[in-house]
Amino acid sequence: MDEARKYRIMVVDDEEDLLDFVKLVLEGAGYSVFSALTGHEALQQMYREKPDLILLDIMMPDLDGMELLKILKVEESTASIPVAMLTAKVEPKDKMAALQEEAVDYICKPFSPQELVERVATILARN
Repeated sequence: MDEARKYRIMVVDDEEDLLDFVKLVLEGAGYSVFSALTGHEALQQMYREKPDLILLDIMMPDLDGMELLKILKVEESTASIPVAMLTAKVEPKDKMAALQEEAVDYICKPFSPQELVERVATILARN
């Protein structure tokens, strides 16, 4: 990635192994990546870090991804940040619910490193 500005991506997932994997893949593609293990931690970091994209798991213990997505989209300071769901939930109804809440993409686990990098690049190019 040779853009003048390095994109900042926040990954929110309660599985540390997945966070490490996503960080490794995206940093290898030239992105700046930071992470949060809980929805509440994500909210705190978001205002400080100002991400260009959020990759958000749905199933988390404290504040699930759908609840967090709703908060992000009504909060004026975060409403314009694109959010892509990164989840093991593969049911069409889950995907529809996320897209109705203004998620920009729905990436199902497991995914390949190449798929993740390509979908992130597509989202960032659109915004």
